[in-house]
Amino acid sequence: MSSTGVDLAERVLRGTTHRVRAALEAALEGRELSREDARTLLRAQGRDLQVLCMVADLARDEDVGNEVSYVFNRNINFTNICYVGCSFCGFSRHKHDEDAYDRGLDHILEQTRDAWEKGASEVCIQGGIHPNKDGFWYREIICAIKKEFPDIDIHAFSPEEIHFGHQKSGGMSLRDYLAMLKEAGLGTIPGTAAEILDDEIRKILSPRKLMTDRWVEIVTTAHAVGLRSSSTVMYGHLETEYHLAAHLDLLRSIQKDTGGFTELVPLGFIHPNTKLYTEQGSRPGASMAEDLRMVAVARLFLRPWIRNVQVSWVKMGPKLAQLGLLSGANDFGGTLMEESISKAAGSEHGDNLPVEEIERLIRELGRIPYERTTTYGRREQTTGQPGRDAVPVAPAARTWHVSLGSGY
Repeated sequence: MSSTGVDLAERVLRGTTHRVRAALEAALEGRELSREDARTLLRAQGRDLQVLCMVADLARDEDVGNEVSYVFNRNINFTNICYVGCSFCGFSRHKHDEDAYDRGLDHILEQTRDAWEKGASEVCIQGGIHPNKDGFWYREIICAIKKEFPDIDIHAFSPEEIHFGHQKSGGMSLRDYLAMLKEAGLGTIPGTAAEILDDEIRKILSPRKLMTDRWVEIVTTAHAVGLRSSSTVMYGHLETEYHLAAHLDLLRSIQKDTGGFTELVPLGFIHPNTKLYTEQGSRPGASMAEDLRMVAVARLFLRPWIRNVQVSWVKMGPKLAQLGLLSGANDFGGTLMEESISKAAGSEHGDNLPVEEIERLIRELGRIPYERTTTYGRREQTTGQPGRDAVPVAPAARTWHVSLGSGY
């Protein structure tokens, strides 16, 4: 690196605390960050936080360039009846509650048809854990959609739903159960139900939910049968930077083994209508600083293994999501068209963001928007039916080799 470049890097890092500077220097030099590095950066404030975001933005440019992706999709939440009882959830209802619903295949197909006719490439399908369903209900949904809309991508069923379906599948192995869903037409699964992958925290958030080892088993088995997944983390409640660093480290380890994660989606806790906040004394969701730290640390800690970091405009709001794009993120998520889970918990940021608005928000930052597929192919407009052809996008990996010297 030229002496001018070294001088510039020195000026950028000037004023940061010793440990933050050491972690950022490691990132700039292309070294893999440790858990301790992650914990240090997750505590960054003031000047440290500013520089962290700058370095993460530089890393984003090195990793994936100046483009920002998004997906044209529709959420379908087919039932809010759920017995799991997560304390962070404002969405679930008992089957006898006045506002409980359980929508059948006709409704799911109607919503899929509406999405397809509007030009969406994906339906994202998740619901509550309805105790009266069997293990083959999820296959019925997939088969019904694929029969009528063979070209739409189905991104569906959290590891919790797969855990439930597998338990009620009549003795199938987990691998066979997931292979059955894939054969029916399931394309990818959301890496939700992760929250924090630490059993002590999980026992507080949701003692009846699948624990860490089972989440890992389901995700890695899905990857093994050819189902890729997103990965997620939920923060802003009871966790500390220790839990977040361990969570990211586990995701990175899985990715090294399977290569099956398409992206990381940091999800700030939405608190107002949840027992976790109103009765159990959690923090009131994620602060702006926590949102930016999480995005930036994810970029630096997970590279080069997970190349895509998404901002959740539903959780953060569009303007803070823009800041996330300046702090290491490269994906704006989806149009959604409808969103029930965050809204039920108290999100104030709506449930639909049109393509035109997403592209405007991206261009305001001087970045280039492009529409992607679920697995980060590039989606090109074609004539005729509103489906589009996917052309794989694989930006060449680039590695920093920057020497900043040892003087602090």
